[in-house]
Formats: sequence, structure tokens, C-alpha cells
Amino acid sequence: MKIKLEQKHYQWGLTIFVVFILCILVFFAIDRFDVVQSFFALCGRVLAPFIYGLVMAYLLCPIYNLTVNQSYNLMNRGRYKFKHDMTLAKAVGSIISVVVIIVVIAGILWMIIPGLVDSIAKIVDTLPAAMKQFTNWIDIKFAKLPVAKDSIDDWINSFTDSAMDFAKNTLLPHTSSIAAGISSRVIGALGVVLNFIIGIIVCIYFLNIKDTLGAQAKKIIFATFKESTADEILEGAEFTNRTFGGFINGKIIDSLIIGVICFIIMTIFGWEYSLLISCLIAITNIIPFFGPFIGAIPSALLLLMVNPMHCLYFLILIIVLQQFDGNVLGPKILGDRTGLASFWVLFAILVGGGLFGFIGMVLGVPVFAVIYAYCSRALNRRLQKKGFSTDVSDYKVDKYRVKKRKKRRKKKDNDDQEPTE
Repeated sequence: MKIKLEQKHYQWGLTIFVVFILCILVFFAIDRFDVVQSFFALCGRVLAPFIYGLVMAYLLCPIYNLTVNQSYNLMNRGRYKFKHDMTLAKAVGSIISVVVIIVVIAGILWMIIPGLVDSIAKIVDTLPAAMKQFTNWIDIKFAKLPVAKDSIDDWINSFTDSAMDFAKNTLLPHTSSIAAGISSRVIGALGVVLNFIIGIIVCIYFLNIKDTLGAQAKKIIFATFKESTADEILEGAEFTNRTFGGFINGKIIDSLIIGVICFIIMTIFGWEYSLLISCLIAITNIIPFFGPFIGAIPSALLLLMVNPMHCLYFLILIIVLQQFDGNVLGPKILGDRTGLASFWVLFAILVGGGLFGFIGMVLGVPVFAVIYAYCSRALNRRLQKKGFSTDVSDYKVDKYRVKKRKKRRKKKDNDDQEPTE
């Protein structure tokens, strides 16, 4: 007897095969997690120029699109028509985008590096005098407490002996390994610079072929899935792009405004290192919730070495700026880009930072917002199919019990009012 296989049988067989392969891969990933981790690290190193280029292209896309559109309209406004108007417009957009990214990075380095070098030099110059002043203060305060003074002197002598022992027995014998580590760090830094330069070239290619790549992706999606599913995938991609773009661009603008306000206030009051500290506050403010405090800690320590009162005033300024940013400026610029409650924002920052460091803290919120939106959409669809409400307030414990009790009572009343034959 010949068995006739239908299309659904092939689909079920393919599904079972894919699930089986995925189970094997998950088991291998758990059992050989170190191998998987090293593999992804290798992929990250190899693909670093492409990742840099893709990130830069994504951030520069609004500037590129605006420049290309304006250049194209300008070329077609007069009587003379350019033969390759779109090609020239894309060339102008690419040049402007590269100039913008180079100017921004050079400006940040110009503001940070000289101030950092000057700060280190001043700390080195003032540290001996500060330590001597601190020692004199200790002697004056503990002059009437000889026992406490002797304990502190013993602790200082013990610490000095331990430091000398560490330098002789640990630091000096491992000088060659320390030098090798420093050399590897320098080579790694040079590799980052090289990857960044290659990333700029990749960024130009991404900007010029992004329309073609988007069209190819749509072609693959419509060829693989049915039309309704393809429309949902494209709608989800548009939502993801809108969430990421709105959050990142809005956060960058918000951080720039906070940095400018910090610089203006510090300059008015004549505080030290105003440019360096304002740049640090602006960069760390990109991280939601924790950003201002992460930048405030090293800045406060820097001011503490120069003027403790300025450090106190600076901490008060950071608290005021954080409240202004969180309650006034942030909602005005970002609006409700993520749709996440404060608890989930904190959760996304902590998990993203714990897994991927600084990048995870920045991108953790939009990534979690997209996942949260997809899960909410799928959950609401299942509830609608079952005839339940999708409003969260209807599922609060008290309200749900009251509504359920009323529904049962109404059903019972209707059953009692039905005529009996």
C-alpha cells in the first residue's frame, strides 16, 4: 500500500527536525559553554570593523538622508540637470557624514585628553603637599590622644612595609610579564584604532547600499513567509527601528543638553575642570537612571583633591540636574519611547550591564522594550481569542474577584428567571 504524503506532513517533519537540531545545539552550548563563549569572542573580534561601521551608519543615517535629499533637490532645482544627480547626492551625503563623525570624535578627545593630562599633572604636583597637610592635621588632632596616634603610626608603618615588600617580592620579579601585558594592551588599542578606521569605510558602504539591503531583506521575507506574516515581520522591524532610533537619538540630545548646562553652571561659579567634568557627565548620562551618578563619582573625587567645598556643591548640582533630567527634560525629549515602567527600566539596565558592560547598560532598555512589546502583543492576541479583556487593570486581584463574582451572580439570576416548562 502506497502512503501519500501531504504538505502538512512535510511541514511537521521539518518542524520536528528543526526542534531536534535546536535541542542538540542548546545541550552543546550548556555543556561546552566556555567553547561557545570563546567562539563568540572570536566572532566579535573578527566582525569588529563591521560592527563599528554598522553602529556609525545607524547613528549617521538621519544626517545622511537629510544631506542626500537636500543635495538632490538642489541639483534638480535649476535649469541645468546633472547627469548622475543621485550618485553625486550620495557622495555629498557620505562626505558630510564622515566629516560629522570625525569632528565629533576629535572634539570629544580634544576636550577630554588635555583636561585629563592636566588633572593628572596637578594631582601629582599637589599630592605631596596634600599628604603633608593631612599628616599635620592628624598630628594636631591626635596630640592629646597618644594611644590613638601610636596606633595610626603603627598602621602607617605596617602599610609602608607591606608596600615595600610587595614592590620587592612581587612587582620587580614580574616586570617582564607586566611589560608584556602593557605591550599587549598597546597593541589592542592600536587594533581598536585600526578597526575604527576600517569601520568608517564600512559605514560609507552601509549608508550607500542600505536601500538595496532593505529591498533584498523584504524580498527574502516575502519569498519565505505568507503575505500576512511578512507584513507583521516588517511592522515589527519598523517598530524596533523606531524604538531604537527614538531612544538613542533622544538620549544623545538629552545628554548633550545636560552636559552644556553643567558646563555653564561650573564656569559661572568658577569650579575647576569644568570642561572635562561636563564631558564626562554628558557621556555617562547616556546610561539611564545610573548615568549621572556614574559620572559624578570620579568628577567629585577630582574636585575633592582641589577644593572640598566645590566637591560638595558639585554633588548638589548633580542631584538637581538628575531631578531636572528625569522629571522635565527627559520626558519632553524622549516621551514614552520605551513604554516600560521604572522597575523594568532598572531591571534592563542591571541585566544589560551585568552581561555586556557599558554597551549593555545603554542598549538594555530599548532591547528589553522591544521584547516586552512583542510579548505583550502575543499575550493580548491570545486573550482576545479567548474573549478576555486585555486591560491590565481588569486583572488586579480585588477587581478581578469582584467582576467574577458579579458575573456569576448575573448568570445565576438569568438562570432563575428562565421560564420552566
